[in-house]
Amino acid sequence: MGEQKACKLALADGTVFEGWSFGAAGDSGGEVVFNTAMSGYQEVLTDPSYCGQIVTMTYPLIGNYGVNDEDVESHDHRVQVAGFVVKELSPAASNQRSRETLDEYLRRQGVPGIEGIDTRALTRHIRLAGAMNGVLSTEIDDDAELVRRAQQLPSMAGQDLVAKVTPQDGYDWSDGYVGDFARKRQGRGDKTFHVVAIDCGAKMNILRNLVEAGCRVHVVPATAPAEAILERRPDGVFVSNGPGDPSAVGYTIETLRGIVGKVPVFGICLGHQLLALALGGRTYKLKFGHHGANHPVRNEATGKVEITSQNHGFAAEADSLAAAGAKVTHINLNDQTVEGFTLADRAVFSVQYHPEAAPGPHDATYLFDCFRDMMETGRAPTAEQMHAAQMRLAKAGQPQPG
Repeated sequence: MGEQKACKLALADGTVFEGWSFGAAGDSGGEVVFNTAMSGYQEVLTDPSYCGQIVTMTYPLIGNYGVNDEDVESHDHRVQVAGFVVKELSPAASNQRSRETLDEYLRRQGVPGIEGIDTRALTRHIRLAGAMNGVLSTEIDDDAELVRRAQQLPSMAGQDLVAKVTPQDGYDWSDGYVGDFARKRQGRGDKTFHVVAIDCGAKMNILRNLVEAGCRVHVVPATAPAEAILERRPDGVFVSNGPGDPSAVGYTIETLRGIVGKVPVFGICLGHQLLALALGGRTYKLKFGHHGANHPVRNEATGKVEITSQNHGFAAEADSLAAAGAKVTHINLNDQTVEGFTLADRAVFSVQYHPEAAPGPHDATYLFDCFRDMMETGRAPTAEQMHAAQMRLAKAGQPQPG
């Protein structure tokens, strides 16, 4: 890495941390959040859902296995975070898949990082005070100026960041699992389902899982109108994860209103929130969000718990979903927030967590099979049917939840 440059992270409430720069030099601002995963930092860096955020990793040693060519989640292969915060950056990348170090990767992508700060203290501060804006800088030494800049950044609430990450044009996607270290492939029979995926910042592993579930996937921008999607005569529509405040993405909410009831719909993360809003529900901002690979989620019908990967700063309101006729299927055991719902009479189901997530457990990958089943039957899966699909996948060689 050579000689390191001093770097500061200033929060909008006046708290300032001092450390050492890695990656690109310069200034960058965004909402500061923390992620509790022990691995998967490359997926975190390239997940479009993190657009506009500075991510702190709570695990103390980051970068030890480097960066490779396969574990990229954004369609344009760019790093999506505004900045990266770690306790200790590994000086060596020890993995046969590695192509460059984390420091080299962020430098090439123009994204700043800071190491050597007390990430435990930062995480505790965010948990108590809530996620807030911050500025990373290697160029400005004046603490007051850095805090002022952090205070001038727009709030995450009300921001439409989907417009920054959605593709400009539609495209076909045909890749399933790739690489020697990909998950075990599963047979899905001969029937292929045509799925239109609304890309609000989709992770590429979601698209891979749709292909592995037996789908022919065409991706459209988040701005695509309902009429254009329905003209393709899909068997089902998928609406993806993405960044920012769901209530600000009015164009996709309107699209979903024109699709629900006409074709089966499955949503993940931001897609889950957008579906809730399209049905007449409400969303709200969480104090510090859910970001990590170890969040317990309970199936309300069976009582079974899955360990899930999550990345979101907003949640759907349970009472408003009930008023809209939806049934909550999954609950977060940490804070009782809604993690999944179905709308049985209009073939809709969605989850707040990430069943495709590579850095975390695979307890939830059965949900892609549930989407396939819904397209086959025209009926949303019940929580019991979701559990049955999960057990089938476990018997086929995937981990079984406790």
